[in-house]
Amino acid sequence: MAAPAFIDRLQTQVANEFAAAQQYIAVAVHYDAETLPRLAAWFYAQAVEERNHAMMMVQYLMDAGAAPAIPGIGAPRSTFADIVEPVALALEQERRVTDQIAELAGVARDAGDYQSEQFTQWFLKEQVEEVSSMSDLLRVVERSRENPMWAEEYLAREAPGSEAADPTAPPAAGGAL
Repeated sequence: MAAPAFIDRLQTQVANEFAAAQQYIAVAVHYDAETLPRLAAWFYAQAVEERNHAMMMVQYLMDAGAAPAIPGIGAPRSTFADIVEPVALALEQERRVTDQIAELAGVARDAGDYQSEQFTQWFLKEQVEEVSSMSDLLRVVERSRENPMWAEEYLAREAPGSEAADPTAPPAAGGAL
């Protein structure tokens, strides 16, 4: 059984991951409404990824014998002044999640819960990529503020396509949805 302090913090992180998914959906819808399909697709995919992170955590809770609590979350921000604001918000969110996951790993370590600490390692690795890719996108949209089609062209040219699943990723509740 995972340490009670870790279980409590992981339950909170499930809510944070679902909130991140909802925020990314709101950003995607904003870009969709602005007829920026590449930016919309990028954030729709990010939303699925964040939802899957939450479901990985739910599966871990079940595997650890804890009863997962699926939380309600507040409404995400859905209006933005320009092409840059949503990406800046997303980068801030990724940095916050990185800190949250690091704190989660610290709780596990402090409790001597080495299995739970090991579980967090994949998420820490994932956050390095998330912050890096969002930082890159922010630089692109800042340069494209006056011509959003440049950002669209960048994503068409540079954005990764459908990548193979990471075999080191924790399993998600509900399987590969």
